[in-house]
Amino acid sequence: MIIDLLRHGELEGGMKYRGRVDDPLTPEGRRSMEHVWHKLQGEVDAIATSPLSRCAGPARGWADASGIPLFVEERLAELHYGAWEGKTAVEIDYEFPGKLQQWRRDPTAMRPPGGESPEELQARLSDWWQEILRREKHHHLLVISHSGSLRMLLAIALGAPIAATRQFAMPYSCWSRLVIENGKAILDFHQR
Repeated sequence: MIIDLLRHGELEGGMKYRGRVDDPLTPEGRRSMEHVWHKLQGEVDAIATSPLSRCAGPARGWADASGIPLFVEERLAELHYGAWEGKTAVEIDYEFPGKLQQWRRDPTAMRPPGGESPEELQARLSDWWQEILRREKHHHLLVISHSGSLRMLLAIALGAPIAATRQFAMPYSCWSRLVIENGKAILDFHQR
């Protein structure tokens, strides 16, 4: 089985901790996602996507045009950042001195105020990952999601701790491929 992971493209409003804030893609953000899709089109059997429009919008169009199944999966949504939602790094650092630097080093056992912990994100994505490995009948699945969710999926698939999520660069439209052989995931590539 092949599982391709694609982060959504650039968003309107610049760099922020959005989590569940659903800002639209910029034209360049959409183009960069389309660029990856053109490489995958014809190979992918199904698409699984976060419900947020920055992921689900392109996914619906591609699935409809290709006649392949689309699965909108709530568990693929981004981490809920609570009081950090919609804020820039500068704004977060001003309101919560030192917390963002700690988060960027190792978010283990941290929780943005009023938000979701990395352990909760790990649990919901682990459940989804195990389901996919057990029941997925498709040979090639495209997963469209977010930076935090995809970093965590990579850590889960590779058996790495939460702290390892900080070691995966995940810019807009980042594309990674996992190859599943005998129940084990191998990171085939990670293109930034």
